[in-house]
Amino acid sequence: MPKEEMIAMLLAGGKGTRLGVLTRDIAKPAVPFGAEYRLIDFPLSNCSNSGINTVGVLTQYKPLILNSYIGSGSSWDLDRHNGGVTVLPPYVKEGGGSWYKGTADAIYQNIEFIDIHDPEYVLVLSGDHIYKMDYSEMLNYHKNKNADVTIGVLEVPWEETHRFGIMNTNQDQKIIEFQEKPENAKNNLASMGIYIFNWEYLKKYLEAEAEANDDSAGDFGHDIIPEMMADELNFYAYTFKDYWKDVGTVESYWQAHMDLLGENPELDLQDRNWIIYSVNPNRPPQYLSEDAVVDNSMINKGTQIMGTVKNSVLFFGVKVARDAVVEDSVILPNTRIRSGAKIKNSIVGRNVIIEKDSQIGLENEDQDLKITVIGDDEVIPEASNIKAGMVVG
Repeated sequence: MPKEEMIAMLLAGGKGTRLGVLTRDIAKPAVPFGAEYRLIDFPLSNCSNSGINTVGVLTQYKPLILNSYIGSGSSWDLDRHNGGVTVLPPYVKEGGGSWYKGTADAIYQNIEFIDIHDPEYVLVLSGDHIYKMDYSEMLNYHKNKNADVTIGVLEVPWEETHRFGIMNTNQDQKIIEFQEKPENAKNNLASMGIYIFNWEYLKKYLEAEAEANDDSAGDFGHDIIPEMMADELNFYAYTFKDYWKDVGTVESYWQAHMDLLGENPELDLQDRNWIIYSVNPNRPPQYLSEDAVVDNSMINKGTQIMGTVKNSVLFFGVKVARDAVVEDSVILPNTRIRSGAKIKNSIVGRNVIIEKDSQIGLENEDQDLKITVIGDDEVIPEASNIKAGMVVG
């Protein structure tokens, strides 16, 4: 097998508990996004567009839909004889087996897979972030800096720094201190969960951590990176200045969809120079009746709109009946919204039926924005009133 300069390891085993009912039956990277896609489409497309031909996808929590969706990798041009995409669930070895304890442990348990490809560099990614990024530019930066580790970072609001690993850097962008979710951050450069490691060094630290510490959390931020920094390896920060969103909460998932709308969206999915690929089964064209009103919305194929849709994102197979109104909402696949129903500031799951004259998310007891969530396969009875911020499912 020909030697590859860099391969990608995509961490896609997350449960996504903060998304609540949206990840009740599927892994977080498999959650639908943007009318057409799933979250994992973004890092996979970034790999393909960046010329990375070998991707290991590390799955764990409820992997069935995700494994089926990835398939051979053909949708992302990753169905290759040498390399391509490989799904890597936990497995039993000669000495036993266990679930992936953390991000670093997941890579450790797949050392054999990486060694088969014998890369000089390993790119470690999360499978559930929304962004468009050329990883080849980050690799060039890594090599030019003669780095041992390069971490993708972006500036976050200071009040959000406690949610991230924070990098303190000098004027040359060399990382001189790493703070894991600090109460009092010294900088606002947050880790994006994107790492380039020199494989020779990373392998040594993974093996040493596993052999020396049975109680290790097996996490990059908590275990491996502090050890590497203590040994004064060359760490550099690669600052990313475009759109990036961790859709780890209901609010951020809803907001990321709103960011797709408008003539100048914050994240442009129409950019043909950096296509986000997905699995695209054949579906009939969308239908808009003569009474339909659609304003500033993203509507996928296979939808039937007879009512009103404003500032919303509708996935395939959604039906909006006459006199129904959908505003500022995300409606996932194959949901039915009956006549007279009104939905606002909501996320409605897959295969949901909203019966006639129901109100979802309209009544708000205060001025703060509250997102209402309806889980998959729910049936909302006729004339129901689901207040703003409630969760059904």
